[in-house]
Amino acid sequence: MSSKGADSLKKRFLMIDPAIVADSNETYTIQETYTETYGLDKLGFRPSAVRRNLSPTVLIEKAIRNQEGILTDTGALAVTTGKFTGRSPHDKYIVDTDGVHDLINWGDVNHPIDRKVFDALKEEMINFLEGQEIYVFDGFAGADPNYRRKFRVINELPSQNLFIRDLLIRPTAEELANFGEADYTILVAPGYKCNAKRYGINSEAAIIIDYEAHFAIIAGSQYSGEIKKTVFSIMNYVMPVEENVLPMHCSCNMDPKTGDTAVFFGLSGTGKTTLSADPGRELIGDDEHGWSPEGIFNFEGGCYAKCIDLEEEKEPEIYHAIHFGSVLENVVTDSDTRMPDYTDRSLTENTRVGYPIEFIPNASSNGRGGIPKVVLFLTADAFGVLPPISKLSRNAAIYHFVTGFTAKLAGTERGVKEPQPTFSTLFGEPFMPLKTEKYAEMFGERLDEYGTKVYLVNTGWTGGAFGTGSRIKLKYTRAMVTAALNGELESADYVHDDRFNLEIPTSVEGVPEELMIPRNAWEDKDAYDKQADELADMFIKNFAKKYPDMPEAVLNAGPARQN
Repeated sequence: MSSKGADSLKKRFLMIDPAIVADSNETYTIQETYTETYGLDKLGFRPSAVRRNLSPTVLIEKAIRNQEGILTDTGALAVTTGKFTGRSPHDKYIVDTDGVHDLINWGDVNHPIDRKVFDALKEEMINFLEGQEIYVFDGFAGADPNYRRKFRVINELPSQNLFIRDLLIRPTAEELANFGEADYTILVAPGYKCNAKRYGINSEAAIIIDYEAHFAIIAGSQYSGEIKKTVFSIMNYVMPVEENVLPMHCSCNMDPKTGDTAVFFGLSGTGKTTLSADPGRELIGDDEHGWSPEGIFNFEGGCYAKCIDLEEEKEPEIYHAIHFGSVLENVVTDSDTRMPDYTDRSLTENTRVGYPIEFIPNASSNGRGGIPKVVLFLTADAFGVLPPISKLSRNAAIYHFVTGFTAKLAGTERGVKEPQPTFSTLFGEPFMPLKTEKYAEMFGERLDEYGTKVYLVNTGWTGGAFGTGSRIKLKYTRAMVTAALNGELESADYVHDDRFNLEIPTSVEGVPEELMIPRNAWEDKDAYDKQADELADMFIKNFAKKYPDMPEAVLNAGPARQN
């Protein structure tokens, strides 16, 4: 290479990363030239270098050099996450302090831990990272500047730093220069394995939030969804307590012509990402939002979509978002062609992709929408007895918001091999730290004030339970959702279901009528009645156990036993 050519190449590398310099053989290697620690030294960090808010190009380059992943044929970075291929709920804790104790909904989901254990683990993680290159991303949660919070995420791995760069709201150069102190800091070190016996915790992994110290740690797990959900869990505490904003585990979109906004509640696998990615509507966000007096705003700047059985024809927006800058998790990729196989379940059912929201062509430019006109609760009913769509009264809406029934789909959590019926409070129980009544009260106040219409949508099975019936076709669900959004269902004819206390439309354009009334879709009507009674009884027992203090009007709006 000529001297002029080498200089040109060197300049190109320097544009990517100032730490790249030429050696005497005109090859290019990373040499540590940075001394800036961006304040990490105050926390006790002693790294070899701190890389802050690097570009996707540099992060991908570093991840490949570290053998964390490979590039696919579309340019996405494909990584595997080891034994943790989903969230690990039994490894999640909240530091129990006087300031938060009475606010937290302690129990099977929110596990208390002593601050001494948190501090000890945090110190060990910091010591573990000594001498290593550390990656920092400073960004925002909350698209509305009036309510947003500043987050600092400290990563051991550049691939995970790229992930959170994709998922949080990326600051402009000016915002980064004036970022100042973060409101919350999250330390992520999957290489550090906790001593479970010493600290009295469940495993080598630990996801712990200290709300008073404004700090969280994620140890032992490389599953990046833990970072995203830690941010969500923090926002779900901060927004109601400090801002009177209702946090929601939901996706949102809006009509670009009218501005009408729709909210889609649902757990992983119920279709909220798929259904909200509508080419005819503008996507506000696919998972985490706040409902303020001014309207809806996205907490995030990206999407985290499931990839299992992904097809271009069925989900073109997600399919085409998987390119350079995206991060594929646990998607098996051919070593020769570098083509992902979205049908391969050998690593996990919970294959995922993270990407910036602007990779979706019809994404909102500012992540905000108006007061919701329609709310849809999505449930994947593995029993096959709930109607594909039904209208909810105000109290029934609160009942189903609180109850959050669905089927926990395979791979979403460790150890889940097939769909299991579950009740997840507020359609996001693992991420809702406050007492249920607080969120329910805020939701009811908004329904009363704005007259928002609410529907329950079954994206699960029909004609029989899981293993006998069939999954409701996506095109039928889309047709019913469209009817709800355009107001068609407001003038539909309804029949009342006494067992589930639901109003069921008898017909929707584009949907076979025999699907609308679920009993009609079953060949064995007695089998339907038996299965429906069992599910109704599950609702009743769950509500009585978990929400004994809910208003009687809300209780009476739910399912009832049949004589």
